[in-house]
Amino acid sequence: MRAWKLFNLRKDGSIGPLFINRRQRIPAGHWLPAESHPTRGFKLRPQWHATSAPVAPHLSEKGRVWREVELRGVTEMIRPNSQGGKWFLADNLMVVPV
Repeated sequence: MRAWKLFNLRKDGSIGPLFINRRQRIPAGHWLPAESHPTRGFKLRPQWHATSAPVAPHLSEKGRVWREVELRGVTEMIRPNSQGGKWFLADNLMVVPV
């Protein structure tokens, strides 16, 4: 299934997660399994998070970029509209090459 994910955009043009495992570099065109990285202050959800549209009003887009992603092993999670509405939690993610 296709969805959208907001990533940190680095100066070298690479992308990575916003909060959990921030040092990870996410390559386009490769399937990546979800990993569990318990992080203080965050609920443990060991899946990739994505949204149905490139909208997440609760997050700043400064220094970040929306990318279309392909997901496998998806569970839907309904969140408030202020948090983007419907989230998808996925076991596997691939950033769609631009």
